Amino acid sequence: MSKDLTIDRTPEAVESPLLIHGILESGVRSAPEQEIVYADQRRYSYRELERRVHRLAGALAACGVKPGDTVAVMDWDSHRYLEAFFAIPMMGAVLHTVNVRLSPEQILYTLNHAEDDVILVNREFLPVLEELKDRIETAKTFILLDDEGGNLDSKLDLAGEYEALLQKAPDQYDFPLLDENTRATTFYTTGTTGLPKGVYFSHRQLVLHTFAGRAALSGSGHGRFNQDDVYMPITPMFHVHAWGVPYVATLLGVKQVYPGRYVPETLLKLLLTEKVTFSHCVPTIIQMLLQAEAAKSIDLSGWKVIIGGSALPKPLAKAALARGIDIYAGYGMSETCPLISVALLTPELEKADAETQADYRSRTGRPVPMVQWRIVDTDMNDVPHDGKSQGELVLRAPWLTQGYLKDEDNSRELWRGGWMHTGDIGVIDGDGWLKITDRIKDVIKTGGEWVSSLDLEGLILQHDAVAECAVVGVPDEKWGERPVALVVKSGEVDEDAIKTLLSGYADDGVISRYGVPDRVVFVDELPRTSVGKLDKKKMRAELV
Repeated sequence: MSKDLTIDRTPEAVESPLLIHGILESGVRSAPEQEIVYADQRRYSYRELERRVHRLAGALAACGVKPGDTVAVMDWDSHRYLEAFFAIPMMGAVLHTVNVRLSPEQILYTLNHAEDDVILVNREFLPVLEELKDRIETAKTFILLDDEGGNLDSKLDLAGEYEALLQKAPDQYDFPLLDENTRATTFYTTGTTGLPKGVYFSHRQLVLHTFAGRAALSGSGHGRFNQDDVYMPITPMFHVHAWGVPYVATLLGVKQVYPGRYVPETLLKLLLTEKVTFSHCVPTIIQMLLQAEAAKSIDLSGWKVIIGGSALPKPLAKAALARGIDIYAGYGMSETCPLISVALLTPELEKADAETQADYRSRTGRPVPMVQWRIVDTDMNDVPHDGKSQGELVLRAPWLTQGYLKDEDNSRELWRGGWMHTGDIGVIDGDGWLKITDRIKDVIKTGGEWVSSLDLEGLILQHDAVAECAVVGVPDEKWGERPVALVVKSGEVDEDAIKTLLSGYADDGVISRYGVPDRVVFVDELPRTSVGKLDKKKMRAELV
């Protein structure tokens, strides 16, 4: 008979829960005078951040917010959002970060589905809520977020303006000692099919995700995030808590810079004047910044940037490296909180040539601490880690969402077999490096073979006159599907040049002959979702 190894608890002992409150306390304790900066509008210390978090909680309580309520935020990246990241969950309420780039009907759906009680809304988004006000089912209290303050004229019955309410609130709020499994945040995925799905995370999950991010990015070497860095997110704070990095930044006590709305000139100005060293964004943002006129005269060397949301194209990695940007890929999903892996180079790879570095930096990377992953076939059998055998990536980690909000069927599908199904197809090599080759829904099945749209896009982007590219499969009576390339030009290039380029890769065995598209369609821009991902469903519909 095995011994019972359950620990004995001293009656007086207290098991401290993992709460977001502890992240804030750690940052304030280690760097009380460190700066929080909001564009050119405001700057204050971590000590003041803590005071404002207490005041925000008091102001919300005065508006009727109590534990178990849900408070929505509709704002650009600001100090206010950072304060809400802490104050709302610390009260025992749920923070709903609203994707302001959704259509009004989708925003309405998320507000009602989340059963929001209070909405903090930037003046810029007031017209959206004013049009929806008679159809908003649960939220009855609205608080104005406005850099200018003052004017409360609105079709909504506004409870007050953010800064004015904080000024009236006390400096101290008695935050409750919560169960660490209390739900802290919720937000909605923005897939290209069906209604948005709500994901949610507990205090415990957010704290463990923060610790894992800190562990993965700490230390010496390229791409690291330490106490002497200056942090500026260029991923919206409504999107997976800005990838959770504001929590890591606060834990470390680093200087944080919030840019408001993303305008290239503003971002580049803040990068220069605030001496920003660490950021994260999707590929389209870094490409936009590199092409901006203002960027031509700015030294970008030493700027560390994680790219996520969609694959980092190798040509884009090379272009960033040429400007001195320490760029590398990260991987995750809304459902994963999101951090799963980063493409940080080993010391040996840091010495490699630019071509090799760009190849590894643009891979999906290796798992951060506490992540278990497998590449499996349709029967959940593991496939070899040989860098060639493809399968679906499935996951386990302490911070993965436990389901979709009020959606049992999709929750069970997400977690079938006891592993979270990502819907991503990839390969893992003998050194443990993962490369996502496609989404299951986007892989092109032609002539009995799987063709990776991501691989084709990466090869087409090697052409100097191609700015952007997307490859999708369209129905074909003979082959099942055939690939079609959509290309945004940056110079002189025609269909024959693209096909010749890919035929050369086929001759070299890099891709299958089946992978050479039958058509190349030149477009002014590629359709994208609200978070900047390529909208391949829309592309396929327009090509059929």
